[in-house]
Amino acid sequence: MAKNIQAIRGMNDCLPEQTALWQRIETTLKQVLASYGYGEIRTPIVEQTPLFKRAIGEVTDVVEKEMYSFEDRNGESLTLRPEGTAGCVRAGIEHGLFHNQQQRVWYIGPMFRYERPQKGRYRQFHQLGAEVFGLAGPDIDAELILLTARWWRALGIAEHVRLELNSIGSLAARANYREALVAFLEQHKQQLDEDCLRRMYSNPLRVLDSKNPQVQALLNQAPSLGDYLDEESQQHFDGLCQLLTLAGIPFRINHRLVRGLDYYNRTVFEWVTESLGAQGTVCAGGRYDGLVEQLGGRATTAVGFAMGLERLVLLVQAVNPAFSVAARLDVYLISSGAGAQNAAMLLAEQVRDALPNVKLMLDYGGGSLKKQITRADKSGARIALILGENEVATQQVVVKDLAHGEQCSVPQQQVAEHLSAILG
Repeated sequence: MAKNIQAIRGMNDCLPEQTALWQRIETTLKQVLASYGYGEIRTPIVEQTPLFKRAIGEVTDVVEKEMYSFEDRNGESLTLRPEGTAGCVRAGIEHGLFHNQQQRVWYIGPMFRYERPQKGRYRQFHQLGAEVFGLAGPDIDAELILLTARWWRALGIAEHVRLELNSIGSLAARANYREALVAFLEQHKQQLDEDCLRRMYSNPLRVLDSKNPQVQALLNQAPSLGDYLDEESQQHFDGLCQLLTLAGIPFRINHRLVRGLDYYNRTVFEWVTESLGAQGTVCAGGRYDGLVEQLGGRATTAVGFAMGLERLVLLVQAVNPAFSVAARLDVYLISSGAGAQNAAMLLAEQVRDALPNVKLMLDYGGGSLKKQITRADKSGARIALILGENEVATQQVVVKDLAHGEQCSVPQQQVAEHLSAILG
């Protein structure tokens, strides 16, 4: 017997009983995006490797350790996208979407990073992100945060997430802070773990994001990034905080909050939760005003965020079980006897024409009426429609309430109207 081939580690199947919840969540997210006037952009899963090296930064963990890169048959280095922003910027430059224009776009799809698989984090994972180009003020930063807050209310998880906010300033301000931080870390090397020692010179701001409690305790004595902000970044950040306060969005300023990708500047934010065990980030983003120019386009202001859907699904399941209930079948159509199967198929199409939102399944398994009723019960349907030889001859159909056992006969031409009344 041939050995079974299994899915690649960290790349998981999403089965039908799971996809119902995914679809419901995605529909909610997309409806809110549309209500804010954002349009969908779809970019390739595979891009040229230099795109991510230039955008994300060669000394980031993503580029150094996590990217799935390979050479194609022409010897060109290609990479499965590890995030969505770089592809959006590449597409915008290539198709002339940025110069003297404003763009509000969103994307959804699989991303790929080689890291240790764990709950809510996989090597193939799914993100939904939104990006805004051509707007420089704190008002658009606030809009993105308001949009995400509306998501949490719609999904019933608003009480289980909190907003953390920071400004990492301009490139020049960060360079000054970088010098001060490195000088501090050099004085305390013996208290740093191996990961922080590796990052100390290549990407010292990432030390602020260390999960090591000993390092975090040490950082209480470190210089604060907030003390090094340039005046324009401080004004921008103050404006954002005022707008969020005006809109009634609670937030906590976290001066250690940084992002793992090099292209960020000024505003950075995260929505975090403790409802999945250890604190986890649900959604994160910020400004990246220099990235378009860095990738060859004209200087264009930009801000955006991305959200891992696996973790969002886990959070909804954990704190809002009612939302997680899979949408059940409405109608199960049974046929028995000569000519009944063909008549059932035509009746099913008639109902679908009249009631396109009703979920109707036609039994093709055959067998006795009792067996088909059993399958109807197992399907979770609310209503069974039963066609036998007598019903075919008289153009009737039996409508059976599977929860209460009540049933009646209805003319086939009126069955859609009858179902509409029952199902609401």
